[in-house]
Amino acid sequence: MDYQVNKKGFYGEFGGAYIPEAMYPNIEELQSRYLDIMQSESFKKEFNELLRDYVGRPSPLYYARRLSERYGAKIYLKREDLNHTGSHKINNTIGQILIARQLGKTRIIAETGAGQHGVATATVCALMGIKCVVYMGALDVARQAPNVLRMKMLGAEVIPVESGNKTLKDATNGAMRDWINNPVDTHYIVGSVIGPHPYPDLVARLQSVISEEIRWQLKSHEGREEPDYVIACVGGGSNAAGAFYHFLDSPKVRLIGTEAAGLGADTPETAATLATGRPGVLHSCRSMLMQNEDGQITEPYSISAGLDYPGIGPMHANLFKTGRAEYMSITDQDALDAAFRLSLLEGIIPALESAHAFAVLEKRKFNPEDIVVVNVSGRGDKDMQTYIDVMKKGNE
Repeated sequence: MDYQVNKKGFYGEFGGAYIPEAMYPNIEELQSRYLDIMQSESFKKEFNELLRDYVGRPSPLYYARRLSERYGAKIYLKREDLNHTGSHKINNTIGQILIARQLGKTRIIAETGAGQHGVATATVCALMGIKCVVYMGALDVARQAPNVLRMKMLGAEVIPVESGNKTLKDATNGAMRDWINNPVDTHYIVGSVIGPHPYPDLVARLQSVISEEIRWQLKSHEGREEPDYVIACVGGGSNAAGAFYHFLDSPKVRLIGTEAAGLGADTPETAATLATGRPGVLHSCRSMLMQNEDGQITEPYSISAGLDYPGIGPMHANLFKTGRAEYMSITDQDALDAAFRLSLLEGIIPALESAHAFAVLEKRKFNPEDIVVVNVSGRGDKDMQTYIDVMKKGNE
């Protein structure tokens, strides 16, 4: 079975480009040129040099001795949190700013939830001297204040979005409206494997450096390229897409994505799209969505701003439907427990998003010979206020 996108932009029944006429010139230009640009020797040379010298790649594949002892398996951590700007998001923004420059664009827009994509976008715009505008839900502006300040320090204009529940979905709406109104000079750096074709494929290709490195790093550590498990958190799903990419056609590698269940997948306060959703169209692609009986999008909830999204990338919807990957629902409390556990056992404070992936270790039994790779998609600096609040409550 082919798990990659087809020529029409679909992963099975999911994907496509359901766009208004005003977006057509932008999307058609990107569809017709992105592969040629990405496959050119000049792009690959500059992209790889920036990943090495600016981002700090390859990110380490770290053998987590104390976690391995606790869970009775060989557990490795892919340290995307050690990248410049603190997450996997920089892999995508470096690639897209090079594409935008090749297309002659002089203005960049982006959406952000947890702020990591906004910071990564502002960073590459500063690097290239290009104007940057970031849309962010007003609620996320409040709960991710350090990242808002970082974006502004990097020269970006941050626009709070007051509509909806003021989170990632609404930020994406704002960015798409901007792009429709500014089609000639503006490139939209989409932050995840969502949106109209070619974005899900484009972002997955840029993030595939994660699994590419895992293969040769694991060969060095263990004498084999393929682990038994790869675990990653999923909102839109770009870090998971990157971690899964080079293992999609290797059925022996079990792929596990973790969705944010919030207060529980069986409650209204959740962002567990695959556990609760059904097919529909949002942000110009067909995927699995959280929606009511009338097809209206329901508002998601998660303690994690980066997973607080009512949909999922079409690649993941297809992996779910075909059974190639397993998706688990992880509650706020499970994620918090996992974050504090990782901090105490390995001295690594993860982003709340990444903590959802670590919660799997408590819920799944492994064999001693199993090799388990967990993608640490981001570091926890941005979430310190949430962690502080939790610790204060615990001491009351």
